[in-house]
Amino acid sequence: MTVRGLGVDMVEIARMRAALGRQPGLAVRLFTPGERDYCQDHADPAPHYAARFAAKEAVAKAVGRHLRWQEVEVVTEPSGRPTLSFTGESAAVTRGASFLVSLSHSRDYAVAAVVMLGPPPGLPEDEARTVIV
Repeated sequence: MTVRGLGVDMVEIARMRAALGRQPGLAVRLFTPGERDYCQDHADPAPHYAARFAAKEAVAKAVGRHLRWQEVEVVTEPSGRPTLSFTGESAAVTRGASFLVSLSHSRDYAVAAVVMLGPPPGLPEDEARTVIV
């Protein structure tokens, strides 16, 4: 597999908190039901929303184009590890690629890094599966 893209984004948590407070429908517009459930399960949801928003922006940077908010989902595995799930047009755009995602937040900022991996250019998809990294 070859690194095909890298995206990093940082979000100020206070700005996310304020935006969610001003626009109650913002969370519904930007985040999937699963993401909202995850964030709302925390005493302070804002850092978790900010990290997921940063991840969606980082995905767009790694892919090289904006994707629909609801079609990119940060899914948290039982271990706590974040992964990405794609639906709709975003699934078609990212077909054949795999992604690594890392989220972190401090008191003031949330950050996400996304690496898009894919087969080397010109290598047929079935051969790409046998490439060892």
